[in-house]
Amino acid sequence: MSDPSRLDAQLAFLGEADRLKSVTRANTLCDGSRYENSAEHSWHLALYALVLGEHAPDGVDTQRVIKMLLLHDLVEIDAGDTPLYADADRAAIANAEEAAATRIFSLLPADQAADLRALWDEFEAAETADARFAKALDRFQPPNQNLASDGISWRDHHATLAQVETRVGAPITRGAPALWDWILPKIRDWFARNG
Repeated sequence: MSDPSRLDAQLAFLGEADRLKSVTRANTLCDGSRYENSAEHSWHLALYALVLGEHAPDGVDTQRVIKMLLLHDLVEIDAGDTPLYADADRAAIANAEEAAATRIFSLLPADQAADLRALWDEFEAAETADARFAKALDRFQPPNQNLASDGISWRDHHATLAQVETRVGAPITRGAPALWDWILPKIRDWFARNG
């Protein structure tokens, strides 16, 4: 029989992860009907990795990317979601997310805590090809949803073309240049039509 205390710890972590469903993000669903939550965002990004993996640079392990994307926003349980275009103290956010990662991953058995925390840290550092592709998808999904919803989140946060190009363009270009080449003309066209 499996170790009951190990299972207790795993289920405590999963119960805590359920709280991500209550964290509202700054982006709407593609149909614009409501704002998405962070759990939906993480699931959607995992699906993006599965479907768009063929656009990743050579050597990217899509299965690792999927794991990173399922984990990357768990820290928002404690730290909340920060809108991409908000003026925010990025150092304070990073500190809050670091503390959240320590608390949340420590709920797991030590071996799993170490493995999953290492994936989260890798994503945050964005130094490996896997992490750069994961970051690219994390930045690609919001403008794609904005284009689908006629820019609801962009309008709500008074985003400018320059902000979009700077805040999402660089990470997408670094991790998935083909995706940036595809979406940039669409973003520019939307801003040309909508100011």
